[in-house]
Amino acid sequence: MQPLLFGVNVSTSAAPDADPVGQAQAAEELGFDFVSASDHPSGDHPTYETWTMLTWIAASTSTIRIASRVLSLPFRSPALVAKMAESLDRLARGRLILGLGAGATDAELRAFGLPVPSAREKIEGLNDAMHIIRGLWSQPTFTYSGNVHRIDAAELEPKPEHSIPIWLGTFGDRALAVTGRHADGWIPSLGYAPFDQLAVMRGKVLAAAQAAGRAPDDVTCALNLQVSVGDGSDPDPDILAGSPEAIVARLDEFVGIGFTAFNFMPTDPRPAEQIERLAKEILPVLRART
Repeated sequence: MQPLLFGVNVSTSAAPDADPVGQAQAAEELGFDFVSASDHPSGDHPTYETWTMLTWIAASTSTIRIASRVLSLPFRSPALVAKMAESLDRLARGRLILGLGAGATDAELRAFGLPVPSAREKIEGLNDAMHIIRGLWSQPTFTYSGNVHRIDAAELEPKPEHSIPIWLGTFGDRALAVTGRHADGWIPSLGYAPFDQLAVMRGKVLAAAQAAGRAPDDVTCALNLQVSVGDGSDPDPDILAGSPEAIVARLDEFVGIGFTAFNFMPTDPRPAEQIERLAKEILPVLRART
């Protein structure tokens, strides 16, 4: 079994009282393995651009890993993402987890004047992106012509000093197959992927990995979870709420179906308190069991 990894969401809010760097530093001090941030450039609330914010966080921490959760590919060309990721990983001394998604927010794309791919084009584009990013990271000169993306005799230097993990946030059958064939990790969100479907979806990822000649442990299965540590429960089954013991019991269920990484997204308006309770009352119990 892979060792358990625990991450925590950092809000991209740019409100006057927001402190994403402080949140990340606190997570590092409390022993979390990674911090993550979502990618929604458009909107009427003040926010930071995700990659810029993650770079600032990387410069202000030293050991905790940095994850995009997940970067929307239609906003950026795959070749540019390959360059961005290599640079950030190098500057962060090997701490990047590159989370990618096919792009779920069509309204944001329209608002920014970008083409809106069809559902098929999104998955084909994600598949192309995996070939392009891996090719640019490994080949002196790389040419690729896919159904959506292409590059011609492209060169990227320097190459990554190590294998940068790519986690995909995917849900449909074709996207799960792309994940199994190419990705280092799968990171769905509970709710978008109901609990009773998670094991089935994970099975499809691992079946695609096996068909591609990969081992099951080649794909880290991570899960985004809304969480609220406290005395009360929540009627929403997709929110982990209740006592530390109740939350540990729920997390044990996810471990039981093969998930070895968890990204916590506190729902409480006081995330600092929630993050501390997770670190002190929940993580040690789970780590002791594995």
